[in-house]
Amino acid sequence: MTPEEIESAVDAGMAQTVDDLKRLVVLPSVAFPGHPEAPVLEAAALTERLLRSAGLPEVRQIPVEGSFPVVFAEAPAPPGAPTVLLYSHYDVQPAGDTALWRTPPFEPTEIDGALYGRGAADDKSGLITHVSALRVFEGRFPVGIKVIVEGQEEYAGERLQEFVETNPELVRADAMVIADCGNPHVGDPALTTSLRGMAAFTVEVRTLTDPLHSGAFGGAAPDALSALMRMLTALHDDQGDVRVPGLARGVFPGESGSEETFRATAGVLDGVSLVGTGTLADRLWASYAITVTGLDVPTVMGAINAVQAVARARVTIRIPADGDSKTALDTVTAYLEKVAPWGAQVTFGDFVIGSGFQATSSGPARTAVEAAMARAFGRAPRQVGQGGSIPLVATLAEQFPEAEILLYGAEDEGAAIHAPNERVDLGELRRVIATEALFLAEYGAAAR
Repeated sequence: MTPEEIESAVDAGMAQTVDDLKRLVVLPSVAFPGHPEAPVLEAAALTERLLRSAGLPEVRQIPVEGSFPVVFAEAPAPPGAPTVLLYSHYDVQPAGDTALWRTPPFEPTEIDGALYGRGAADDKSGLITHVSALRVFEGRFPVGIKVIVEGQEEYAGERLQEFVETNPELVRADAMVIADCGNPHVGDPALTTSLRGMAAFTVEVRTLTDPLHSGAFGGAAPDALSALMRMLTALHDDQGDVRVPGLARGVFPGESGSEETFRATAGVLDGVSLVGTGTLADRLWASYAITVTGLDVPTVMGAINAVQAVARARVTIRIPADGDSKTALDTVTAYLEKVAPWGAQVTFGDFVIGSGFQATSSGPARTAVEAAMARAFGRAPRQVGQGGSIPLVATLAEQFPEAEILLYGAEDEGAAIHAPNERVDLGELRRVIATEALFLAEYGAAAR
């Protein structure tokens, strides 16, 4: 197929693409404990049907121990052609407070060229990108195809890592496309070449056997919540930089966006300053970041006049691609123990770690995808990092060091992933689908 024929086929298929994406988004496929499993399994079944509709001759669900099934599909490579692995996930984040959504989270709604709904971007747009790009070829693929779509990335991504380590031949490929990220802004094409790793833990502080009356004991009895607050605020200096010894700030080699654009995208309130020093790229993609993501303390509505005996916090560390997650975890927990006041008893648990990723080479797949993206977007892509983590990527890089790993997608910084009012821009989705179809054709032709 010519590039013109590919782009025409993508355009002709967009109505079905949007319809299929709506069918996915309407399913509340939240794979977190406490949420119903039926919608997650429905999403797996729909994923299987969609991949079959793309002309793949082999499609099946594969059980994953302790998790939801992987949907796997495969088509053999033509003689002399390479094989490409396409990855995405069909599970989504919980909706959170539905009062903060302008449209119901699981009722996909089109507004001004965008589709709103939980998972519309992360990562059902990645899944529909693969399906729609493959449909262009009507079963006559220019390269070998493998597709793996997991069902619990948002909660327990390490389950697929274990699956890949146990079944390496199932996913072995010359190039691997991870469609679970995107561009800084709509229409601004980018390839993600750096991912921060992550670590997370729960810290518990105890100072008393039981809570005490704040009038009778306050002023002398050590308050566990106050102790925890002092420990957590000690993690950053007055400028907002991490001040834990051993966690140095890094420098990102690529372009950095403007603070004005970042403020608008992040919704930073007027008069509130950004935190940290260095360029935005340095802070977001190449340096450590520590965030308190949850607290177990009495609510304001449920508060009583008491000195607290125990308080807990959930803490997440984002780690530069060249950093070690376990070392960072040990460093931060040791620091919190050191700064705990009044001899408070400190314990840690619920540990999670994940490695980062740094692209180290450029080969024929990278060349092909850059050319495809330049045609689809009308401008050459740039190199960006991503502050988040994709647990599978580091495992693939370690297991298959010879494979080229490509990260792109239809998400953008305004897509509100993991937040209320998540959306995917449908024009951006169309350009990313065209990128993938053009890439598959160019990569196969170059090999032959």
